[in-house]
Amino acid sequence: MAESAVILMQRLGLSDEELCATLDSNPIEVISDSLEHRPELPILLALTQAAEEAVGEGVLARWVRTSGPAGRPIDHLVTRDFVAFEAAIGTLLERGFVIGG
Repeated sequence: MAESAVILMQRLGLSDEELCATLDSNPIEVISDSLEHRPELPILLALTQAAEEAVGEGVLARWVRTSGPAGRPIDHLVTRDFVAFEAAIGTLLERGFVIGG
């Protein structure tokens, strides 16, 4: 499996299906490391690395499934609404781990 995809999966606690939906790919592409055509992967890695450094390791996997001010970040990811996901990361960096809607 692609090392960068594994990092994203572990950092956010994504299932195989969630990762494939997020990257608009299939399991074969992920396993064979054929994701170089997916520009969102390095961007998501950079965004989540900055957030992980700010809030601590392991927090993002809980945060991504928790309803915040704009809904659940996992829902933004799997529907490929990267603008909303980036906004949720921004809120996390500004306000911390906020629970509630």
